[in-house]
Amino acid sequence: MRQARVALGILALTGLAAALAAGDWPGFRGLREGVSEERGLPERWTAIEGIAWRAGVPGSGWSSPIVSGDRVFVTTATEEGVSCRMLALDRRTGALLWTTEAFKQKPTLKESKNSYATPTPVTDGERVYAVFGEGGVAAFSLDGRVLWTNTEHPFYSQHGLGASPILVDGLVLQPRDGSSDGEDKTLGWQKPWDRSFLLALDARTGRTVYRAKRGLSRIAHVTPTVVTVAGRQQVVSPAGDVVQGFEPATGRLLWTARSEGEGVVPSVVRAGDLVVTASGFGDAALRAYRLGGSGDVTATHLAWEQKKAVPMISSPAVAAGLVFVVKENGIASALDAATGAVVWQERLPGTYSASPLAADGRVYFLSETCETTAVAAAREFRRLGGGTLPGRCQASIAVASGRLFVRTDTELYAIGR
Repeated sequence: MRQARVALGILALTGLAAALAAGDWPGFRGLREGVSEERGLPERWTAIEGIAWRAGVPGSGWSSPIVSGDRVFVTTATEEGVSCRMLALDRRTGALLWTTEAFKQKPTLKESKNSYATPTPVTDGERVYAVFGEGGVAAFSLDGRVLWTNTEHPFYSQHGLGASPILVDGLVLQPRDGSSDGEDKTLGWQKPWDRSFLLALDARTGRTVYRAKRGLSRIAHVTPTVVTVAGRQQVVSPAGDVVQGFEPATGRLLWTARSEGEGVVPSVVRAGDLVVTASGFGDAALRAYRLGGSGDVTATHLAWEQKKAVPMISSPAVAAGLVFVVKENGIASALDAATGAVVWQERLPGTYSASPLAADGRVYFLSETCETTAVAAAREFRRLGGGTLPGRCQASIAVASGRLFVRTDTELYAIGR
């Protein structure tokens, strides 16, 4: 019952309650930024034992799977990144239900670890929305029909596109924090510029509702989150050099905190009355800001800063009063969510891009060699289990109906009962 109450409260917060079930995993890192109330999840598995099903995924892409009802959705780009596609699989069996091309794109420059289908799709339980590498957006019906596309906002950056869309009150929102494709390629990357914006599309029609300007900022790939402050919703959306809050209905900029760094990838997470962000490359730091300010809150709302445990790609997960992070080199840390102090720090095997999952009293860390290490979500480090799959992994784990869903470079696995 508690799981249902928590999930339904968050569904209501984002205006998604009508068609989604409490156990769904409807977007990047679910409903609670990588935290699930599921119980009875698998603790140990191998490539053979503990696997409910496995299914091939054609093409390439590092979007994470999402789950709505009895379907699992994942995006991919085939034809060397040209064909932008959505796949739907049966959640119980892994059988392919449909695969549909949204449109074709012209692949542009990207970082070697990125793909042309990196943003994770999002669903309201009635439609599924996806963004691809060149910036095109598409809406699909649950039976695989393309309902609309919007290619009016082409995207370019030195690294490609990475931020995932979110849904808020009938709007598809996605930050567009790119860089210049003109003569000076350092604009927006090494030099701040004023061309970045938060894009809002009408979820029903695909019509552009607004492009909310940030002001001066630099490249980022951060999936935003929705919070409620004094009874009103805000979209918290960091970029290079800034963390900002926007009014979702209008795109009005509510507050800005300066947070030096570019190429920001880790998503923002909530920790009580704080939001925790990573600053990306450059002046690497985890920073927590108090909510509730307006205007420039840089000097007034910084709660803590930590420079000893800063991930560049993987997002944090908050559970049991702790912020769990893992650096690319495998150094995992638990930080006190209120103060930022390091509680424990341990080296895990491998290198890491996927974000941790906190569920069932554990934190699951998934390495790029598809080795998962499960540790206790506690103030003392305890290794509890895990498992290894063949292939490469950069997408984050999804969880629904007692199973973990893991995407490799060639397959999608359902782990558990």
